[in-house]
Amino acid sequence: MSEDNTNEAVDKLCSASCGIAEVDAIKLKECVDCDLVRYCSDACQIEHKSHHEEEACKKRAAELRDEILFKQPKSTHLGDCPICMIPLQLDLSKAFITTCCSKTICRGCSHANDLRIEEGSLEHKCSFCRKPTPISEGECDKQRMKRVEANDPVAMRREGVKQNKKGVYRHAFEYFKKAAELGDVDAHYRLSLMYYYGHGVEKDRGKEMYHSKEAAIDGHPKARNNLGCHECDNGNTEKAVKHWIIAASQGHDESIKTLMRAFKSGMVGKNELAAALRAHQAAVDATKSP
Repeated sequence: MSEDNTNEAVDKLCSASCGIAEVDAIKLKECVDCDLVRYCSDACQIEHKSHHEEEACKKRAAELRDEILFKQPKSTHLGDCPICMIPLQLDLSKAFITTCCSKTICRGCSHANDLRIEEGSLEHKCSFCRKPTPISEGECDKQRMKRVEANDPVAMRREGVKQNKKGVYRHAFEYFKKAAELGDVDAHYRLSLMYYYGHGVEKDRGKEMYHSKEAAIDGHPKARNNLGCHECDNGNTEKAVKHWIIAASQGHDESIKTLMRAFKSGMVGKNELAAALRAHQAAVDATKSP
């Protein structure tokens, strides 16, 4: 083992400031930004701050962030239909979002529920929670706002979408912001668009990229595709292609089209494109009922 590797191993086994080793009774924690050094306490970290190389820390933090960013998500941000457990299609015109419980139901399960109701002359109820379905837009709004008051991030995001369509951008931004804070992935994507267009807020490229990356990490293919376009515009073709391949592997049609154009321009190899096409088709096939 080289001297540099030996020193790095020692840094991780012992506190960087006081040299205390990690044993049963002592647990060391890593630097909040990188994993290059570890400390036994906050005081120890503060004491060592002037000796911790800032540039090396920032470089390693960026590397760790990229490792997370370019990891293939297990599924899209939409997940599975909560009834049939089949992955939801990216085309939400083929799904139905309930206002009573904020669940996204595939059209197949929604149609099956409609048939059950029709055949049995039953009261119209939600496919998932079985609450009576609203029969007017006013009732839908009332149910959605009830969910908003209960801090439902999906309902908040949907209310934000409604406000955005009406051009009330500041209200839309506030709903998206709160939904994102509560973990809604699509809200991060929509915040990135608001920062891009300057709707409700000042244009901010940094915040746009932050929310795009947060959405992409959690499986949002549109956000991922936008990141690829951003990297391509900045001349980072390798990162751009990585983003497009990941999005295409999630079944995103626009990303596969972009990869085909990139192949024609020489940015993507034949084998890479072939693998992306297979992965794209597999993702699309996974959303179909057996």
